[in-house]
Amino acid sequence: MILSLVVAANLVMPTATVCVGALAPQTPAAAGPRVSAPQQADTVADSTLVALYASGTDFATFLAAAEARKAAWQKNWTEGRVPEDAVAVAQSLPGKWRLLVVAVDGCSDSVNTIPYIARLVARVPSLEMRIVLPEPGRPVMEAHRTPDGRPATPTVVLLDEAGRNVGCWIERPAELQRQAVAAREAGTLDAFQRGKQAWYDADAGASTVREVGVMLEAAAAGSPRCDAKR
Repeated sequence: MILSLVVAANLVMPTATVCVGALAPQTPAAAGPRVSAPQQADTVADSTLVALYASGTDFATFLAAAEARKAAWQKNWTEGRVPEDAVAVAQSLPGKWRLLVVAVDGCSDSVNTIPYIARLVARVPSLEMRIVLPEPGRPVMEAHRTPDGRPATPTVVLLDEAGRNVGCWIERPAELQRQAVAAREAGTLDAFQRGKQAWYDADAGASTVREVGVMLEAAAAGSPRCDAKR
């Protein structure tokens, strides 16, 4: 019964349309279940992440419930293509993998990345994905922050077959993140925000999908990778 209520809550999108953490300064970790970032020597399943994953919704359900940026969600999903080299990498890896995603429909970074990751998942039988909203996913965002210290949407955490936290991908592709960090330091974040969509349109999800492929490959090799350290 409790799990059913959590799943239902994940279908109710928040009314805010700003990405969680997009403009926020670094803040102390919020109280809540402890969720650890990936460690190379970690061999213990993270029961909190496994339970959160189980409470999540699949992409089709999330897409159907999306209200903010609905046209963009539909377009990026229906017209989106993923690089064949990234598909080949993911398909070649042994084992089964699960992507726990914290996202919200109103977030521009979420709508420009998650549909393409969903396309990759659709092409790789050993890969699954579930999405939770920022409220239940807050401990995950707090434990996996951006390079400049923010909890943000989207946050993607990779779980292996045993439920171990073996990688993460945070907020936006590395090149765009570097531009954002530089703009924040230079005080030109407004200009960055105005030009961000043009970058996403030109990239069409390719950088996101390739970086997720790198994360998967690193996990399969026993070297968990989280993009906050790139």
